Amino acid sequence: MVDTAALLAAYDAQMRMPPGAVPSGVTYEHDGPILRVVGAHMGRIRAPRDVGVTGAELDRLIARQRDYFAARGEGVEWKVRGHDLPVDLPDRLRAAGFEPQDPSAVLLGLAAEVAAEPVVPDGIVLRQVTEPGDLRRIADQQTEVWGFDCSWVADDLAGRVSADPGHITVLVAEAGERVACSAWAVYHPGSEFVALLGGTTVPGWRGRGLYRAMVAARAREAAARGFRLLHVDASPASAPILRRLGFHQITTSTHYQWLPR
Repeated sequence: MVDTAALLAAYDAQMRMPPGAVPSGVTYEHDGPILRVVGAHMGRIRAPRDVGVTGAELDRLIARQRDYFAARGEGVEWKVRGHDLPVDLPDRLRAAGFEPQDPSAVLLGLAAEVAAEPVVPDGIVLRQVTEPGDLRRIADQQTEVWGFDCSWVADDLAGRVSADPGHITVLVAEAGERVACSAWAVYHPGSEFVALLGGTTVPGWRGRGLYRAMVAARAREAAARGFRLLHVDASPASAPILRRLGFHQITTSTHYQWLPR
């Protein structure tokens, strides 16, 4: 039996603040207990499980983040897990104008158990990419699938590659010139964790194993590098696949988003 309480404890201890190389063009700023991520397509707030402040002091902390990014003309998102403290943090974020987005299931898998030889359908080529043109193709594919502008993905990936190419693996599954599926893995040095991100398949190639192949390939690389745990904030579409592959849900995550009007 997998000890999910131990997995959650490892997640809280190691995955709350982004470790490793800071992506090019991005800065990290501390404000009391939280970390403010500045310079990405949207501001991000990361925090420990227990923010450690309550009431009016918490309201002021939230308002400072909103007002900081408002002055920059930018939006900001605050990531809240389902077991975070204080329990009224979501209510106070909403009161400050932050809107909750759809929740994700936080799933963890054991890299050595998930790792496998990726199996792809005939006509598909799986390869690792780093060139700006390929990263733009990924952003275009993500925009096509999700139906909103994901052009920022190219800059985000390029910034990570530029900061330290050894801390990220970017994969595409191609059908000729077509990006059928894209995904990437971000390695967290000094921790047991690799974050699996992206994992987006165009409609015409769904149900044919591309997402599973991407998970297998990234898990194999993670295990080869000595990382023990895989982390995914999973959508309702991907969570059932990951559970069948042996991932375990430890909590939920919700992005509370504030956008300038």
